[in-house]
Amino acid sequence: MDRVFSIEFFPPKTPEGVEKLRATRRQLAQLKPKFFSVTFGAGGSTRDRTLETVLEIQAEGLEAAPHLSCIGSTRESIRQILETYRAHGIRHIVALRGDLPSGMAEPGEFRYASDLVSFIRQETGDWFEIEVAAYPEMHPQARNYREDLANFKRKVEAGANAAITQYFYNADAYFNFVDDCRALGVDIPIVPGIMPISNYAQLARFSAACGAEMPRWLAKKLEAYHDDSAAIRAFGLDVVTAMCERLLAGGAPGLHFYTLNQAGLTVALWQRLGLSRTNRP
Repeated sequence: MDRVFSIEFFPPKTPEGVEKLRATRRQLAQLKPKFFSVTFGAGGSTRDRTLETVLEIQAEGLEAAPHLSCIGSTRESIRQILETYRAHGIRHIVALRGDLPSGMAEPGEFRYASDLVSFIRQETGDWFEIEVAAYPEMHPQARNYREDLANFKRKVEAGANAAITQYFYNADAYFNFVDDCRALGVDIPIVPGIMPISNYAQLARFSAACGAEMPRWLAKKLEAYHDDSAAIRAFGLDVVTAMCERLLAGGAPGLHFYTLNQAGLTVALWQRLGLSRTNRP
């Protein structure tokens, strides 16, 4: 099976952000990723902007995969989104549970991502290739690791084609997770999510919020650079490159890059890993 290398954006909020993302996308399109994914805000809060961004990507002749989160949504609202995507010829979706919008107490008509995957399959059959999320270091709201594995297996049984992981900086966590999934009979591709390192304070906030572990040695090294952003980026490139090399050597079916709408570090990683030579269609 060919390895899949993909890139993630979030839908910009301002006209300036739209222009900036267009410039970023022009740079990253030269890498020839398999697809670009576009995130979807809590409760569909970025629904229109996600669609606009996806359609722009598609109009440029590139494959786009919108994220679709179901918490706080109704079956009818999700049905309408699916119909819109089908009408525009979109064949690829990243199906997620998502977070409750601020101030909302009830999850809506979907409680879990497995419910969303089942609904997509019921409504659209095999029209969509469906990616789901995986958590090598455990979903932050899961009660325990075994329960989290069972939840992941349910998403696969509901009809997921592949998975993209939360980012991590411990390759062993990924390999152990994949081994545990295979032991449960889960055999879909599980692609590591990769977060380049550019800003330690920002990364620490993200990691605390999403349950991604920052290894102590890595945190201490990054802290020692204080506000030296060039040193942080250079060290981060070395760390993430080495991890990606180990993941690919160990059989990872590709890599998915969380760009935060920035091109530089993803381009540098791509070049260091030689992906431009191996990822041509």
